Amino acid sequence: MMSASAAYADVVIKDAWVRATVPQQQATGAFMQIQSARHVRLVEVQTAAAGVAEVHEMKMENNVMKMRAMNALDIPAGKSIELKPGAYHIMLMDLKNQARAGETVILKLTFEDDDKKREVQEVKASVKEMTMMQHKM
Repeated sequence: MMSASAAYADVVIKDAWVRATVPQQQATGAFMQIQSARHVRLVEVQTAAAGVAEVHEMKMENNVMKMRAMNALDIPAGKSIELKPGAYHIMLMDLKNQARAGETVILKLTFEDDDKKREVQEVKASVKEMTMMQHKM
């Protein structure tokens, strides 16, 4: 049995990764590229790795970088949305364990179409160390 229905075979997720953490760190980010042939919304994220998983947006407001949770992230038809440090991303909070480089975090992303039909897609995200170049973004 396939995990994605024919309607959601249009949603493609690439390059999923999670930032590695240090001991006692309670939060980290998950990043990826999401593309869909038709308009959908990312409305929920779940993972056994964290107590809370939310879609967040970071943006400059009055020269201050602000981060806020979003109810949904629109994925326009035919466009690719990149979740990356300093922009849209998935916040993983209340981590159950340290996220170590080389491990895999399984995320369940729920997408909703214009008819309110929902479908869950499982994503395997590699845990990677934060490099200085990524940190400067």
